[in-house]
Amino acid sequence: MQTSICNAVSSAGNGCRGRAGQGALVAGADYRGLGVVRSLGRRGIPVWVLNHAGHLVGAVSRYAARTLRWPLEDGRKQLDFLLDLATREKLEGWVLFPTDDEDVVLFARHHELLSAHYQLTTPVWDVVRWLSDKRLLYRLARDLALDQPWTVCPRNREELESLDCPFPVILKPAMRLEFNRLSADKAWRVEDRRSLLARYDEACGLIDPELLVIQEVVPGWGETQFSFAALCKDGSPLASIVARRTRQFPMDFGRFSTYVETVDEPQVAEPALRLLAALRFTGLAEVEFKRDSRNGKYKLLDVNPRVWGWHTLSNRAGVDFPYLQWRLATGQSVPEARGRAGERWMRMCTDIPMAIQEILNGRLSLRAYLQSLRGPKESAVFAWDDPLPGFLELPLLAAMVGKRFVRRKGV
Repeated sequence: MQTSICNAVSSAGNGCRGRAGQGALVAGADYRGLGVVRSLGRRGIPVWVLNHAGHLVGAVSRYAARTLRWPLEDGRKQLDFLLDLATREKLEGWVLFPTDDEDVVLFARHHELLSAHYQLTTPVWDVVRWLSDKRLLYRLARDLALDQPWTVCPRNREELESLDCPFPVILKPAMRLEFNRLSADKAWRVEDRRSLLARYDEACGLIDPELLVIQEVVPGWGETQFSFAALCKDGSPLASIVARRTRQFPMDFGRFSTYVETVDEPQVAEPALRLLAALRFTGLAEVEFKRDSRNGKYKLLDVNPRVWGWHTLSNRAGVDFPYLQWRLATGQSVPEARGRAGERWMRMCTDIPMAIQEILNGRLSLRAYLQSLRGPKESAVFAWDDPLPGFLELPLLAAMVGKRFVRRKGV
């Protein structure tokens, strides 16, 4: 099975063409997009931002030369928008950066059409589908003999009723095809069979039952969450880094990290490299693991084939991923680099409320939290040479949380 996967991926290709690019187009204006904008803009590379509704920090950066509204209606309109933009604004050869999963899927599915105008940082769909669909990802991990949590994809409710589950488990979508309560929460934790069946019924009203995944909860909090991140060419790393996602929100299976540290952990790098090599992956990827305290194994959780939340930490550690990706996409040389351990990153506006919650729950001591704040850190949003995004983030985040609260209450 492994050989057939590798052959299929190799024949499809990853498609980073060598035409010189003039600038970069960043799809997304949240803090991930902001990191790309700053990385390139500080080097004098023109950067335009496609602004999603509700995200502004990347759009107000002094390094964003221009901001355009990114249509959210459907993929066809987004594709037409990009093609028209390249011709109308003479952006031929610009590098296209996605910052969320939906854009990765769109760019990968229409790789040939978009690559006639842009330099893509996204591999073709025959590669991306193994990462965006968790059913395929876990199958590939099994074929490569990578450790992973106990996982099953029930075909129907009857099969779920007879399933022997190692509770607690989580219920999650295999792919994020549309926004709903389940995709917004990332996963639902359930403690017993009765709750699982009830949550399964609820999820079936939101997405196709065939897309539902049941997975064991690996014990541990953020201190057991690790990532290997790399810029690869044909599956070989050009630049890489290993990090521990020490604090995240929520703490058990976080939707996003709030405090991250670079570490030296070869047991994380080895399986990640095998996975990326099997796919002959070209581009940026974050491979997520969780260390199981019961047996010490690092179990594969997910792969992000795009910039991830804490990617700006890499620059502090000596590996500026967006800039290196831009060089690779435009056919320039990329110096090999390996991020140093001991650097830290923090998204303060989400880390502080998370820490308060964990301190009140008795899972984090005030002393340990204050000690983690000592010394220099990379801020997710604030920068002295570009302060406006930092000033805007807190009210924008408060507004977003308020809207989500109102929506969940059904008001």
